[in-house]
Amino acid sequence: MPTSIRDVYVVDAVRTPIGKFGGALSGVRPDDLAAHVVRSLVDRCPDLDPARIDDVYFGDANGAGEDNRDVARMAVLLAGLPVSVPGVTVNRLCGSGLEAVIQAARAIALGDACVAIAGGVESMSRAPWVLQKPERAFPAGHQQLHSTTLGWRMTNPRMPAQWTVSLGEGAELVADKYGIGRAEQDAFALESHRKAAAAWAAGLYDSEVVPYEGVDLPRDECIRESSTPEALGRLKPVFRTDGTGTVTAGNSSPLNDGAAALLLVDEEGLRATGREPLARIRTSAVTGIEPELFGLGPVEAVRRALGKAGLTLADLTVLELNEAFAAQSLGCLAAWPDLDPAVVNPRGGALAVGHPLGASGARLAGSVAHQLAAAGSGTGLAALCIGVGQGLALVLER
Repeated sequence: MPTSIRDVYVVDAVRTPIGKFGGALSGVRPDDLAAHVVRSLVDRCPDLDPARIDDVYFGDANGAGEDNRDVARMAVLLAGLPVSVPGVTVNRLCGSGLEAVIQAARAIALGDACVAIAGGVESMSRAPWVLQKPERAFPAGHQQLHSTTLGWRMTNPRMPAQWTVSLGEGAELVADKYGIGRAEQDAFALESHRKAAAAWAAGLYDSEVVPYEGVDLPRDECIRESSTPEALGRLKPVFRTDGTGTVTAGNSSPLNDGAAALLLVDEEGLRATGREPLARIRTSAVTGIEPELFGLGPVEAVRRALGKAGLTLADLTVLELNEAFAAQSLGCLAAWPDLDPAVVNPRGGALAVGHPLGASGARLAGSVAHQLAAAGSGTGLAALCIGVGQGLALVLER
């Protein structure tokens, strides 16, 4: 057993531009997306011998199609890394990419690894339909195909009905709980698009985004800087159609394709890279909550992660909170009255940038690291809500 816990550093972080469902990246396999960000990290660190990478951790919320069960190992091979570099794929649904970062950091902190890559990938465009095996051989009737793009499928009938509501209905429940109206949600969404467009125009994403060769996608595909309150107001609620609904396509995160990855090292690995780190990883926390209130999962996870570091919300320089829904994000913010809203998603959030499920957590962690490096010092935090009722948070510092 190790005699001490090692410091874990983020040397670099990259991501693809995020493509929309059926959009520019829909022709790219998820294993190729993953390989692209892995290869990009290695190419951006020429002093590091790729054979020194002890493991590659990747989050992937689907795994049923071209992800091919262990997309991390596929990415290693497709990226041209030595075959001696292993790869493991983890699944915590929307938190999968951040879970990969946490697991890789834990391995380094305990001395099981010196250099690791951690990231996530999702192609929601290419998620397949799956066919459940019949109860008996040679069925005579029709069989049902299930979409693996998003949400529940082949649900266990023993699950209570209130736990298996749609993600959108879960967002409506959060809106009910905190009295969050339609206008407030639409305004939050508009601000996310405004901030994302401004960040791209100012070149703030230039240091982390690595476009996919052969695809004409210079920036995130779902940003709508020309949207207006009137345009959003014309959209009809998607999940409640009885006149009580507030959650629309305009104040929900879109379906997306993309990948992200971070290079993590200990002190020895840092010397091998010859680089100054972007940030250091401090603490993490995962928590559970009622499945139908999944959107509030980050509330307690953030409190626990900060508590482990001896910090409070007031100490944060930046908080990257995944915007699954405007209602869900506003619900979390309502539960954190001591948080300065100015530090939340200053470069835009998932409502504009996009939410490729398995990649989002890695995108958030990488964005926090780059923002801390740009600031020169500070404390940052990445957090996500997770379907079926979980929350995940990671604290970084510089």
